[in-house]
Amino acid sequence: MHDFSIAMGLMDFVPVAFFGVTAVILLRDLYSKMVKGAYALLAAGCINVFTAGFCKALWKLLYAAGICDFQPLEQMFLPVNSMGLLMVGLSLIGMLCWKRRDAVALSAAPAVFSGSFVFIMMMVVGLGGMCAVLSIMAAGMKKKRVIALFVLSFVCAMGMGYMSSQDSSLAWVNWAEQSINTVSQLCLMLGVLMLHKAGLAEYKFGEAKA
Repeated sequence: MHDFSIAMGLMDFVPVAFFGVTAVILLRDLYSKMVKGAYALLAAGCINVFTAGFCKALWKLLYAAGICDFQPLEQMFLPVNSMGLLMVGLSLIGMLCWKRRDAVALSAAPAVFSGSFVFIMMMVVGLGGMCAVLSIMAAGMKKKRVIALFVLSFVCAMGMGYMSSQDSSLAWVNWAEQSINTVSQLCLMLGVLMLHKAGLAEYKFGEAKA
């Protein structure tokens, strides 16, 4: 039994919406900066992360409302979200490493794992790479204060790792997880919005903006 409320279920959609805004801005502003393979990886990663978050929030709301306990919606969250974050992180790292030209997309299939540790590592690497690249871009655009938002977003996300070790059936654990995740996604969204307003779409790597 889970100690969920409808208010808790609705709140779970807030960080999902924040990430949705972040994804739309990044997909719009970074289109001209990425090779096709990297951009496809970014788009697929954003879709995965958004879908995973939305499905988990939907599961919690349905459970809280006493409609049903459709567990696959919750069980898919960790693998789909971690894979999505890894793809987003790798796509942004690839943006720094690959010139704007057609490239051969990687098509290696991931190995099958039974534990959750690998998914946690994928989330850490993916989100860490994402925040690191965005921080590099912020520094190049002379928006160093924005870096603090990306750092805070990453730190909060790591806090989610600790909360995942607690009893997720308890209400206070879920409220804490949702609050931390909301702060993390809010910081990420605000940071990306500030870079967007500062001219992220026109920014060229290696050329600091005045």
